[in-house]
Amino acid sequence: MRLTRFSDIGLRVLMYLAREQRSPAVTVAEVACQFDISHNHLVKVVGAMAKLGWIDALRGRHGGISLAVPADRLRIGDVLQVLEGRGEAGDCQGLICRQAGDCGLRQALRGGMQAFYAAMNRHTLADIVSGDTGELIVGMHRKFLVRELREES
Repeated sequence: MRLTRFSDIGLRVLMYLAREQRSPAVTVAEVACQFDISHNHLVKVVGAMAKLGWIDALRGRHGGISLAVPADRLRIGDVLQVLEGRGEAGDCQGLICRQAGDCGLRQALRGGMQAFYAAMNRHTLADIVSGDTGELIVGMHRKFLVRELREES
């Protein structure tokens, strides 16, 4: 299975926001810079996650984005299932298929997807940003702020 770019970006945003509350607030521009993501694409992902209630987004000069729910309450499988959508793993409709209804392949793919999401649900957002990963994220944010201060001077 391969995640969509939308899901990949969504997870990275959540990870970046989960480590700690930051001042000044994290901006979409900062996240776009950190992960080399198109600003416009990132705005769509952030907007979708704000509608889901996972992040808070405040516009304006002193605005920014922040995690709206505790990181230990976001299960990775649930996040991926929402971001990926409820579609099929295979393209049964897009192909000419002479097998009517639920064939064995379709059932196997569904079972595999369910197992994947269940396995990913053993991890929370807090789990994946703990330890070295979390420290790397904190370091990324600090380096970004230092760069911003230099550019303002």
